[in-house]
Amino acid sequence: MEILHQPVLLAEVLTYLQPAPGQVVVDATVGSGGHSLPIRERIEPGGRLIGIDRDPQALERARARLPERGVTLVRGNFRDLAQILDNLGLAEVDGVLFDFGMSSEQLEYAGRGFSFGREGPLDMRADPDLATTAADLVNTLSEGELTRLFREYGEERWAGRIARSIVTHRRKAPISTTTALAALITASVPAPARAGRIHPASRVFMALRIAVNDELAAIAEGLPAAVHRSKIGGRVVAISYHSLEDRAVKETFRTLAQSCRCPPLLPICQCEGRPLARLLTRKPVTPSPAEVAANPRARSAKLRAAQRV
Repeated sequence: MEILHQPVLLAEVLTYLQPAPGQVVVDATVGSGGHSLPIRERIEPGGRLIGIDRDPQALERARARLPERGVTLVRGNFRDLAQILDNLGLAEVDGVLFDFGMSSEQLEYAGRGFSFGREGPLDMRADPDLATTAADLVNTLSEGELTRLFREYGEERWAGRIARSIVTHRRKAPISTTTALAALITASVPAPARAGRIHPASRVFMALRIAVNDELAAIAEGLPAAVHRSKIGGRVVAISYHSLEDRAVKETFRTLAQSCRCPPLLPICQCEGRPLARLLTRKPVTPSPAEVAANPRARSAKLRAAQRV
């Protein structure tokens, strides 16, 4: 049975992005095209959609779903947005959308190794050409390095206990599957921590995924590039799914909205003393109860938006 990813906060994305006929809009995380399809419809006639994704399987799904006319699909990382636009001969665009979440297809296909609920290789690479997998990190990092990774990227309370268990276990045999790691994590935390709404392995799996794909650094590079390459009045919309992502989006937009963005110790302002962006969302926009009921994976989504000035 084909799995079809449900785009999160679709109505809100269209409200804040405001795609209009003739515009050039970038979906920097095109996935299966769930957001791109209605955006593409709204920029006709004469518009152009640029869809970017580092997952070749996602691009195949997007290619099958989106019309050829007016659509350009690019395999790449949104952290390289400026270079991608240069390669396409585009100096400016009218809007950029980022959706930092994993797609349903990635989570449900066991061979990608993103889900602890399905047995598969401990991979977690969004781009299969990346050199390092989650198994590499789990089986080679020291106990201290694993502890820091789980604590900083996963905000995992039991990071030290889990790291210690991993190191002890891998002395006997490498940890190579998602279910093996999930079982080890579950056994490592106190019994009360296993009974919560969130699976004990959730935060560790998230931390490994962030590290494997260097996700936070990509946001730190791609989001400012989107604002810089937007036309005056252009809009940038970002959807995040955990506190680290949301914090990165919030701080980036806030910095770009300041009248002076120079380092504090710089004696003379070199940023022309004017903001590059205006905040469109003082607080994050979250899904309605009806959307969460229809699509539980949307429950942690937060949307923020800014406009180029």
